[in-house]
Amino acid sequence: MDAITVLSDLAARPLQAMDYFWDELEPARINDHPGGHPNSIAWLLWHSARETDAQIAPLSDTSEVWTAQGFAQRFDFDGQDLGALDMGYGQNPAAAEAITVPATQEGKSLLREYLEAVYQHLGKWIQTLDASELDRVVDHHYDPPATLGVRVISVIDDAVQHVGQAAYIAGMPLRPSH
Repeated sequence: MDAITVLSDLAARPLQAMDYFWDELEPARINDHPGGHPNSIAWLLWHSARETDAQIAPLSDTSEVWTAQGFAQRFDFDGQDLGALDMGYGQNPAAAEAITVPATQEGKSLLREYLEAVYQHLGKWIQTLDASELDRVVDHHYDPPATLGVRVISVIDDAVQHVGQAAYIAGMPLRPSH
């Protein structure tokens, strides 16, 4: 198996991981904050897509799906004006808690639509690469410097971890209220 095939398979993993719990996820639970943690299922999934989108766009010399496909206008996060660079890194708890979608099937569908658009874009772009491009240094701030291949793996790995966190929350039983 060649490197491009491996990366293509890896790029499909965030959506595959989401499929394990998505159909059973009640829209009413999508904004749950277990234990009062600021990261909800909605935040984790949104962040997974945003961080992938924002980091892959410059590498692929394309526009972010977030803006190019109008998702920035379609999401309404309690009136927060999220800039093009906002993707959840460094948010304070209140800002993270404000990342919600309507607790409806439509809100849930919008979130999934964004994730699908991002990972489809990523998969298509990976297919355009030649394996030799994966050795190109894209970030000199690390020792050793990060190559394109390492950066793509890092981005997808982080996304899969966040989708796994969302799956964990989705599988948690609701605590009875006192």
